[in-house]
Amino acid sequence: MARMRTLAERAEHLLGSAVVSTSPVAGGDTCTSTRLRLSDGRSALIKTRSHAPDGFFEAEAQALRWLAEPGVAEVVEVLGVQADCLVLAWVEPSRPNPEAAAELGRMLARLHASGAPGFGAENDGFIGALPLPNKPTETWPEFFAVRRVLPYLRLGVDRGHIEAQDAEAVENVVRRIVDLAGPAEPPARIHGDLWSGNLVWNADRSAVLVDPAAHGGHRETDLAMLTLFGLPQLGRVLAAYAEEHPLAEGWEQRQPLHQLFPLLVHAAMFGGRYGALAGDAARKLL
Repeated sequence: MARMRTLAERAEHLLGSAVVSTSPVAGGDTCTSTRLRLSDGRSALIKTRSHAPDGFFEAEAQALRWLAEPGVAEVVEVLGVQADCLVLAWVEPSRPNPEAAAELGRMLARLHASGAPGFGAENDGFIGALPLPNKPTETWPEFFAVRRVLPYLRLGVDRGHIEAQDAEAVENVVRRIVDLAGPAEPPARIHGDLWSGNLVWNADRSAVLVDPAAHGGHRETDLAMLTLFGLPQLGRVLAAYAEEHPLAEGWEQRQPLHQLFPLLVHAAMFGGRYGALAGDAARKLL
């Protein structure tokens, strides 16, 4: 009961509305999520985490607001944030249909095309429980190498989660990254952690973006992550995207490059086969 009162008090302070009930929400290994039913008839979601790092929830709120800024994508609404919690509008989940999948592709194309000031972001963030460096660089290959690949490669190796031969393959990709990156593109406004668990299909069967690691990056990164972890009707998503905003030649062959980042993050966090999968992805490019 003490925990429920604490959650209610936090939410009521931020929302100015009484909490009439709470219920746990399954999923997620970084935060605890709880549904709140409010006295004004609304529902909300509160995210909490024990001993959250400084700026943890503020970074997520900032990323969500930045993705929503151009007004071209469905992004979960931030209702309130403070150091120990984040309160979001509740999204009633449903399942996608073919047209919803195609609209997701078009939405992502419009979001990416809305652009970013540069490669990176104004502030650092988090990816899962790990810090995420975002300091801008002049080019995308440099940003991807020094902010997305090498930090998590080093962490995975230090934790004993990545074997020497797999680390060597990734390092060889970094050495050749300018040649492997494909045609130069302007900075895209990307979600940055786009897998199926970070999409919620709402009652209107629109895809709502949640839990971003948003920054100015390469648009192929979001698509490669969707491909890596799978998504229902992914083919329709990609086809609609390409119709809205055609992709540069060779984008499919570059997917393993963009997939290095999530694979290395998972290797650093969880170990298992992710280090070997990162090595396999690297070797496909060499």
